[in-house]
Amino acid sequence: MPRLAKRPPIVEDQGRLAHARMMASASVVDRPSQRDMLMRRLRRMTRPAIGAGGIIVVIFVASLMLRSADSGGSLSGVRSVLGGIGSVMGLNVRNIVIDGRENTPEPLLRHALGVMIGQPILGFSLNDARSRLLSLGWVADAVVERRLPDTLVVRLIERAPYAVWQDHGTFRLIDRNGETMGEQDVGRASQELDLPLVVGPGAPEATTELFDEMKPYPDIRSRLVGAVRVGQERWNLVLKSGATVMLPGEDQDAALGRLQALQTRMQLLDRPVKVVDLRLPDRVTVRPEPAPDTSASGKDKSKSGNDAGNTNKHS
Repeated sequence: MPRLAKRPPIVEDQGRLAHARMMASASVVDRPSQRDMLMRRLRRMTRPAIGAGGIIVVIFVASLMLRSADSGGSLSGVRSVLGGIGSVMGLNVRNIVIDGRENTPEPLLRHALGVMIGQPILGFSLNDARSRLLSLGWVADAVVERRLPDTLVVRLIERAPYAVWQDHGTFRLIDRNGETMGEQDVGRASQELDLPLVVGPGAPEATTELFDEMKPYPDIRSRLVGAVRVGQERWNLVLKSGATVMLPGEDQDAALGRLQALQTRMQLLDRPVKVVDLRLPDRVTVRPEPAPDTSASGKDKSKSGNDAGNTNKHS
């Protein structure tokens, strides 16, 4: 009886099965990430972008993606990808234009901006750069814009220092709103801008009202060295002559008007006056500087004081 031949193994089918299993495993492990897929897509876009038209297309797509990312979009890694592609295409920062800077130190400004010449112009966040600029004491507002292909534009609105505030031995610049302006060069600013000095707790919040009420009285304002806030209720004005003008807690505008009238009528502030008390609405109390003692007894007291001083000095 003839024997039945054994069926040969299906090598080809087994090979296909092994290959299919390998591909399935590879598809799980080596599946490209969203970033890799975006990178490949952009590379395909840049291959034909030899002429100006292709570059414009890439710039347009990059601008849309960056606008989405800067407004809180969820495109992970978009900036780094586009920054790398843009750098290959020559989209690097070559110019940084700054408008509106007067008092902000330029090195401090550029450090806060965080962008350097040669850096990919598509590789950073405009919002983050603006936030860093707003942290500077001089900066009230800022706009940061790209002008492709190679220019970054920064527009600043600076806060204007209004006065120097002394509080417990510490000096700070304040603006018109009474807000402190961070760590600034107070000495340089006060000298260059001729800023008045205000002293004491509660002074920043009340400074603008005081100086606004002094505007109609330039003769008084020009003599002012500083103003001391007393009990967070009223002001004492310190004049260049050394005199102190005590203002009331209420109706200080009317008190300043009375002081101006006295100055016009009798040049009160040009006299040797130590204190002018305007706290009461119906009277003005003036305390003159003490006159030097020229009497014989005064001379004797002065001489005996000097002798005592000399005796102590040599003892």
